[in-house]
Amino acid sequence: MRRRRSSGAQARAADAPAETQVAALILAHDQARRIAATVRAARAIPGVDLVLVVDDGSTDNTQDLARKAGAVVVRHSHHRGRAEAAETGASVIAMRDEPGAPPRAILLLDGALGNYAIGAAQLVPAVTESVADLAIALTVGGKTAEGLSSAAARKAIERASHWVPRQPLSRIRCMTREALEAAMPLARGDGLEVGMTLDVLHAGLLVSEVECEIRHKPIRKAKRTPTQRLKRLRDVQLAIGARRARAMVSTTTGAVVNALPFGGSTEIPTRSADPAEATTPAAKAEAPGEPTPASADKSAPKKTATKRKPATPKAAGTAKAAGAKKPAATKKKSASAKDPT
Repeated sequence: MRRRRSSGAQARAADAPAETQVAALILAHDQARRIAATVRAARAIPGVDLVLVVDDGSTDNTQDLARKAGAVVVRHSHHRGRAEAAETGASVIAMRDEPGAPPRAILLLDGALGNYAIGAAQLVPAVTESVADLAIALTVGGKTAEGLSSAAARKAIERASHWVPRQPLSRIRCMTREALEAAMPLARGDGLEVGMTLDVLHAGLLVSEVECEIRHKPIRKAKRTPTQRLKRLRDVQLAIGARRARAMVSTTTGAVVNALPFGGSTEIPTRSADPAEATTPAAKAEAPGEPTPASADKSAPKKTATKRKPATPKAAGTAKAAGAKKPAATKKKSASAKDPT
């Protein structure tokens, strides 16, 4: 009986669909003080089986501390930015996926979170249970983010989906592999978050905000200088403008293709140059420039006998006048011959 039960449990386990695992992707640059705590907190999140740290050209020992904490580390030789670091991490995670297993979901974290990274655990079930394709963390009690950059991103997302997010530039996110591929290539600079959200929405996927118990923000607004704020606003506007232009081009292209006379197909129908390839005699007769023998006989001009054109009235008149003058001249000669004088 024990063997039968164990075999039945194994059969049910084999028939059950495989659970989606999650890989924590941590982007770090000169975060030696908090990277170890961030890695340990990420490893404690339920469902996370891989922690990958992308050291984006740090000048300190960030990679050594992350590796000692139990993370897989990939390092850039120089600082490239968060977008390229995320793309590098996504490619490495894809290479480490097991063949035949569903692709891992990706939990995007910041290296400066420290122990607060455990609060992102609430994003994982929202993605693994297919509630949303992209789950965005609401930090600091879920308050609405202020500032020109957040307002511009919120307005662009509302225009694209009629949904008003509270924190559109939140960096803590969890997404499926399909959502991440829809956002590739990622927007550069501080436009990464809003560009990702717009791309995922444009692909027809679900986006949701989940309130997390994270009271710490890696970059506080008070620490940003006016130059940094202007740079952030510029990156956000560039990402929004690029997505808007792409949507306009795709819409225009679709309208032009649908308006084509051959049914929207991009292949132009061609006619065979060989008239013998026509399927029916009617098709041969309708082909322009290729008349059938019957039509050729009808259209051939008939030979007719040519007639001389009659003389024009002007020529006839001149002939009569010449004939009238000649008899007059002869009469004068005869009269002169008869007159003896």
